[in-house]
Amino acid sequence: MHEASSQLEFCEIPKVLTTVKGLMTLLISLVIMAGTVLLAYYFECTDTFQVHIQGFFCHDGDLMKPYPGTEEESFITPLVLYCVLAATPTAIIFIGEISMYFIKSTRESLIAQEKTILTGECCYLNPLLRRIVRFIGVFAFGLFATDIFVNAGQVVTGHLTPYFLTVCKPNYTSTDCRAHHQFINNGNICTGDLEVIEKARRSFPSKHAALSVYSALYATMYITSTIKTKSSRLAKPVLCLGTLCMAFLTGLNRVSEYRNHCSDVIAGFILGTAVALFLGMCVVHNFKGTQGSPSKPKPEDPRGVPLMAFPRIESPLETLSAQV
Repeated sequence: MHEASSQLEFCEIPKVLTTVKGLMTLLISLVIMAGTVLLAYYFECTDTFQVHIQGFFCHDGDLMKPYPGTEEESFITPLVLYCVLAATPTAIIFIGEISMYFIKSTRESLIAQEKTILTGECCYLNPLLRRIVRFIGVFAFGLFATDIFVNAGQVVTGHLTPYFLTVCKPNYTSTDCRAHHQFINNGNICTGDLEVIEKARRSFPSKHAALSVYSALYATMYITSTIKTKSSRLAKPVLCLGTLCMAFLTGLNRVSEYRNHCSDVIAGFILGTAVALFLGMCVVHNFKGTQGSPSKPKPEDPRGVPLMAFPRIESPLETLSAQV
C-alpha cells in the first residue's frame, strides 16, 4: 500500500511541474506587459523624457510649410486612428478564430494540440479562448512597443516638422537670423507657443505611419497564415490589401497635411513592419496553431525496390531435384 501511494505521488510530479511552469510563464508575461504599458504612458502623458533641441536654419524652406493646426483638426484624428487600429485586428481575430473553431476537423486538431503541447494534461483550457487571448495579447504588446520605439526616436532625434518655422516664429531681424547660412543652435530664439513648438520637434519617425502599418501587417499575417478555408480565396486578398491600403493612405495623409516629412513616414513604415514581422515570425511562430493528423505512410512501390530485396520462393522443381 505504501509503495502504491509512493508511485502515485511520483506520477503527480510532472503535472505539478507543468502547472508551476505555466503559472510562471503567465506571471512573467503579465509583468512584461505591465512594464510596456507603463513606459508607453510615461512617454505619452508625462514630460519625463525631454525632447532633444535640434538646430535649424532661419531660412530653411523645408521647415516653412503652413501650420496645419492641432492633431484634432487633422483629417485622421488620433481618436479615430487609435480606435481603428485597436478594433480592426481584434475583430478579425475574433471572427477568424470563432469561424475556424466551428469547422469540425480544425476544432479537433486544436483541442488535441492545445491540451497536449501548450497546457499539459492537468491544466486544460478552452483552445478557442486561449488562442484569442494569445493573438490579441501579442498584438497589444506590439502596439505599445511600437509606440515606445516611435516616442524614443522622436525624443532622441528631435527632428523638426515641416511647419516648425511657422510656429517657432524666430526673430528674423536678430543677428543670428540675418545670415542665410547661419545655423541656429539657440532654442530660445523662438517666440511662438512653447507647447506647439515642442510638438513640432517630434517628427521622426511618424507615429501614425508606424502604428497603422503595424496593425495592418499583423492582421494580414494572421489572415494569410491562419485562415485556411477554400471559400476565402477571394476574401483574404481583398481584406489584406484593404488594410494595407488604409495604412499607406494614413502615411500619405501625414505628408499632404505637412505634419511629417516623407522620410519620417518611410521610417515609420519600416519600424512598424519590423515589429510586426518579429512578433509574427518569432513570438507566435507564424500563427501556426493547427496540426493535422499525421498522414499514413504510403505503401512502398515494388517497382522501386531492387530485385534482391524480395523474399526468395523455392520452386517445386528445385524441391524435387533436392530430394533425388
